Amino acid sequence: MSPFEAIAILAAGLAAGTINTIVGSGSLITFPTLLAFGYAPVVANVSNTVGLVPGSLSGAIGYRRELAGQRGRAIRLGIAAIAGGLTGGLLLLALPAAAFERIVPILILGAVVLMAIQPRLSRAMGERRAEGHEHTLPLFVTIYLTGIYGGYFGAAQGVIMMALLSTFLPEHLQRLNALKNVLAMLINGVAAILFIAVAPVAWPAAILLAIGAIVGGQIGAIVGRRLPAGVLRLAIIVLGTFVGLRLLLG
Repeated sequence: MSPFEAIAILAAGLAAGTINTIVGSGSLITFPTLLAFGYAPVVANVSNTVGLVPGSLSGAIGYRRELAGQRGRAIRLGIAAIAGGLTGGLLLLALPAAAFERIVPILILGAVVLMAIQPRLSRAMGERRAEGHEHTLPLFVTIYLTGIYGGYFGAAQGVIMMALLSTFLPEHLQRLNALKNVLAMLINGVAAILFIAVAPVAWPAAILLAIGAIVGGQIGAIVGRRLPAGVLRLAIIVLGTFVGLRLLLG
């Protein structure tokens, strides 16, 4: 690994850790970065998941004040998140690499669409939040399904979870964001444990991602409310569209 490659992967981890804590979609930066340096898609996805778990933990710790009073909810939804993450990880390992290569562009472009419509989704979900009702069963099921996606690929899983949490839980968005960080950590964590046990991990890249993501998680927790989310969203949309179309068109 060249010094340039190491610095680029470290910087990608820093950016992803920050963005994941605030919005979710950091994999749209780290995954294409690993692909650009020649890692095979499955190896890049596995290493990306392993590398970003410490950043998820860092972001969850940074948002610990907003987690006050949500212990029971976090445990209930955490069970769904863990089950989904394990299912998604097993699917990734079970499907042939060629199938994953065909699916990746669709997943990236789908994540880009979610990023683009996130503000509209948030406004649409606001009315349901105002109703003041919790819908435990449908939220449990949809978090499980999101966990499958997260364990399999994961880009923009934070965006999906924020839309779901906003729909079914009558809470302030910052408290929902704190809960989202915990659930993302569990999804990625259980998938990472599975990958470490049986899958090919590019450890130098994963470690560099982890170092950057840990710092990024703290930055995201500290300044998350002040960062220009629109600029971040636009950068992710542009990068994700470029990479998705490039992979789709070969």
